[in-house]
Amino acid sequence: MSLRINDEIPNLSVKTDKGDFLLHDFVDDKWTILFSHPKDFTPVCTTEFGAVAQLADEWAKRDTNVIGVSVDGVEDHEKWKADIEVVAGTEATFPIIADSDLLVSKAFDMLPAEAYMPDGRTPADSATVRSVFIIGPDNQLKLSMTYPMTVGRNFAEVLRALDGLQTSTGQGVATPANWNIGDDVIIPATVSDEDATARFGSFDKVLPYLRKAQLPK
Repeated sequence: MSLRINDEIPNLSVKTDKGDFLLHDFVDDKWTILFSHPKDFTPVCTTEFGAVAQLADEWAKRDTNVIGVSVDGVEDHEKWKADIEVVAGTEATFPIIADSDLLVSKAFDMLPAEAYMPDGRTPADSATVRSVFIIGPDNQLKLSMTYPMTVGRNFAEVLRALDGLQTSTGQGVATPANWNIGDDVIIPATVSDEDATARFGSFDKVLPYLRKAQLPK
């Protein structure tokens, strides 16, 4: 069964290039991003891992863990990181799960349950192992995205989505389309106009059910 929003992620024991641990221990009461790739030493994936490495300071500002997944082994991950660091121009400090047995890929429903990967697997064999999962400090899935092999992910959007999740859960609001930090938020329909005024001061009533306001400083 696929993971749905607010499902608890499985507490799998994983092997990575940074050691072995349980996924819940890695989350450790923090926001966590798990992102997967079809195979090591592939072009699009290398640029994506590089983009994640370049955002290290941004993940740290948001107190967020980052972990990759690929279907190759630890030894390949260690070699691949040298290429990633060439592309990124910086160190790739996050761990990469060695998912050669597809345990993580299947548990997160990135592959059909009956998927079989032959020896000498190619990226095409594992094309569906290409997803992003944002996990909350409570070990629950908060957001997921899946991309095809040929389209590089926009990690600025992953960062924006993380900001939206942290803001909406922390402030009890919603965020509109294309929202970025500093933009107006949406006041929940469960909040009366009187309570909205008390909390936000003035607000913009675009429609009876759509009210926007700045978060209090």
